[in-house]
Amino acid sequence: MWILLEGFQPSLNPLGAQWLSALVALIPIACMLITLGALRWKAHVAGAVSWALAFLVAVLAFKMPALMALSTSVHGFIYGLFPIVWILLMAIWMYQVTVISGRFEDLRNTFFLISDDPRVLGLLIAFCFGGLLEALAGFGAPVAITAVMLVAIGFSKIRAALIALLANTVPVAFGAVGLPVLMAAKTGGFGDNVLAISPITGQITAMLCLVVPFLLLAVMDGKQGVTQCWPVGLVVGITFGVVKWIVSATPLYNLTELIAAVVTVGVAIVFTRVWKAQGGAEAIPRIGQAVDPELETEPVEAQAPDTSNLTGGRIFMALVPYLMVIVIFGLAAVPAIKSFLKKGDIAFAWPGLDGLLDVNGAASSHQSYTFAWASTPGILLALVAVLTAVVYRVSVSDLFKELWVNVKKMKFAMLTIGSVVALAYVMGDSGQTLALGMFFAGAGAIYPFFAPVLGWIGTYVTGSDTSANILFSNLQSGVGQQIGDASALGVEKMRALLVGSNAAGGVVGKMISPQSLAIAASAIGLAGSESAILRRIIAWSFILLILLCVISGLMSTPVLSWLLP
Repeated sequence: MWILLEGFQPSLNPLGAQWLSALVALIPIACMLITLGALRWKAHVAGAVSWALAFLVAVLAFKMPALMALSTSVHGFIYGLFPIVWILLMAIWMYQVTVISGRFEDLRNTFFLISDDPRVLGLLIAFCFGGLLEALAGFGAPVAITAVMLVAIGFSKIRAALIALLANTVPVAFGAVGLPVLMAAKTGGFGDNVLAISPITGQITAMLCLVVPFLLLAVMDGKQGVTQCWPVGLVVGITFGVVKWIVSATPLYNLTELIAAVVTVGVAIVFTRVWKAQGGAEAIPRIGQAVDPELETEPVEAQAPDTSNLTGGRIFMALVPYLMVIVIFGLAAVPAIKSFLKKGDIAFAWPGLDGLLDVNGAASSHQSYTFAWASTPGILLALVAVLTAVVYRVSVSDLFKELWVNVKKMKFAMLTIGSVVALAYVMGDSGQTLALGMFFAGAGAIYPFFAPVLGWIGTYVTGSDTSANILFSNLQSGVGQQIGDASALGVEKMRALLVGSNAAGGVVGKMISPQSLAIAASAIGLAGSESAILRRIIAWSFILLILLCVISGLMSTPVLSWLLP
């Protein structure tokens, strides 16, 4: 057991000048940006080096005891593994069970029964099905899978990659069963009160739903795609957005994207029975035309899906895992069951942090650690994975073999997430994050117009909205603390708005992150084409970011402040 002989209360301005304290505190974040963005280091290496710099800044500049800085870093690393990696791993495991069972192909082929227009199919596959995959697995799976499916129905390779990346925006904040907003609330100082954050993030990203489907149609088929298919784009966008808006404000916030995707596909099926897009046959050669002829040297030919064996029973069986997720998570949200699961939590004092205080002099929440093995979404996803294997008759050996395969695949991701959380913990507990917050608070009332930019940067750098929220939510909360009194919202609502805006901003950074680009390029069989894809998609990222900034800023004023819960 470690013995700490002195307490520590972080200072917001240890160097005597706020700009200088903030500049020094910026060093670890700048390191992450430069090593990942410019030098293109591996994410786990960049994370480890950035953490080392944060540790040195904490000890040398912010005067945090070295043992305490090391202890809080270990605490953060462990928290990164459990529950964060645990949830991700279980989500991917559940999805992979559907793949090895063969039932995933039935679900994929079901989309081809809805419409014979490739643009309508492209919208449903990239936006709705991609949203479903993001809700359950995330971690690049939606981009990889939908890009391959789009190529199969006749889209040129780079066009398919652009569509898949652009579609993988709206659902990101609630991906992996709500993990990003969960972490935003935790690290932003809201504890288990995720519903202080999720409705705000849900509202902001729901507004994107009125834009993204039309951008997708434009990327698919230019002006013709928009003019000929706008009705289905409008129906899909409104349905997805309305469901997001509603579900994100309920205890089922972690199923926001899953429910939105399922409902939207259902509405789209009904709508396409009474409305047919014009010009679908003429669009086939256009969507297959190479975007970059130098890279796309081989023509793409649409593959006819095999829907001959699809029956109502097979379609229902393909949907079983997703229905089980809705039912099991719905039951887990019942107060009596939720409190019962929490009884399994194991809390204990974290060694070496008994003297750690927050900036107000109160005991830091990091003085203890809770091993919430039963009350986190991970155990529920594991249950669904096992039940799915039973329903699909996947053998026990194949089930756990797939789990081990995914553990090995995620080994570097585990190191990355662990180091990023360790970085966030040591920066937060030493006062670095709040020093930055005090500096940014100087922007005053206009700061909310720029709040999503931090989430955008964080997701671009780390490839994960979850990691971006872990990095910056405490900073956003600190800024809200400083500027809230002078605003129309007050402190608590301003804190919630800025933390929620950070999570929303991350969704439009996802499409240009190096990891996403690499996944897209590999999926279409054009490894090395990342720069070509980036050049053609980065403008959309900037446009959507500006839109988010405007929405966030207006929500801090009487114009839209009435939206806040």
